[in-house]
Amino acid sequence: MRKGVGIDRRAFLSGVGGVAAGVATASLTACQSRAERNATGTRSTEVLIVRDIGGAYGEANRKALYDPFTKETGIRIEVVNMLHEQMLAEVKRGRPPCDVTDTNMSLLALFQQKGVTEELDYERLRNAANTGISESLLTSHGVGKAYWASVLAYRADAFGGRKPESWADFWDVGAFPGRRALQSSLDWPELEFGLLADGVPVDRLYPLDVDRAFKALDEIRGFVQAFWENGAAPAELLNRNEVVASSAWLGRLRPPTGHGSPLAYTWSGARRQSNGYGILKGAANTDAAYRFIDFALRPDVQAHLARIHPNGPVVPAAYAYLSETTAAHLPSTPGHLRSGFDLDVAWWLENRDAVTKRWQAWARA
Repeated sequence: MRKGVGIDRRAFLSGVGGVAAGVATASLTACQSRAERNATGTRSTEVLIVRDIGGAYGEANRKALYDPFTKETGIRIEVVNMLHEQMLAEVKRGRPPCDVTDTNMSLLALFQQKGVTEELDYERLRNAANTGISESLLTSHGVGKAYWASVLAYRADAFGGRKPESWADFWDVGAFPGRRALQSSLDWPELEFGLLADGVPVDRLYPLDVDRAFKALDEIRGFVQAFWENGAAPAELLNRNEVVASSAWLGRLRPPTGHGSPLAYTWSGARRQSNGYGILKGAANTDAAYRFIDFALRPDVQAHLARIHPNGPVVPAAYAYLSETTAAHLPSTPGHLRSGFDLDVAWWLENRDAVTKRWQAWARA
């Protein structure tokens, strides 16, 4: 069995996941329904409960994964959107609120440490075997589903026709003047971008030289206008011209760039992470859980999801089903894989407390 720690999503450091509109009512209703089924022992084997973050991501899952899976297998999928802390508490009480959780690989690694997920049986995941999925995404308690990325975003009209093409350009306020924004500590602090700006190659980032990273960050601190707290903020800050450049989650940046906005971005130095699937301890429908995860890893299904939501397939063969236009905007195309890097979850799990404390103090200074 594979034992590695995979790459990763948002809100890990705060211990919570994304919550869709109306999530509280939906979550409590779904959990109550599940508890009632377990109490009576009448839960149908034709129902699978999946946790995701809802919103546009949840809608994409519904169109590309949930409805097609139900049509093909007859297994109905119920969705819960809930905080990770709540989910952990329910599992600890012996009342897992879902069978499968769709979350970032960082959280799946944390769930493994806390003993709330099952060890995966890869013999039951035929579409994960020998398909080119990165070994870092084939972990003992979680399997990667889709890549996402943090990129350098900027206003294309801000620099007299010049385009920042690297984090070194982001740091170069002489050649590219104006206010900047960086992510707050809702996800991993963005130390890697400072190191790239200081000349560290993408393939030599880890283990991170923390002191060198903060020294580089000190150089840009006076120009950082905002530390954004949610994925929609970078596009809003850029569109309002409050900043001219910012780190940004690509999936939340792309819609504005396609509707006449002046926003642009570069793939150079993109920090890549991945969502994945885990099966909770005590899941009531593990057979359906394995069938669903295996379905989601089929190349054609991976491609279908990528057309609807701008996350990159983890299965390379999915690109045979995608147009060049679609592939150009996804973080796992071969060229983008070379120009960016995978966040090292193992390093961050080991160093998160000290580095995050230092980052928060730096951001407040």
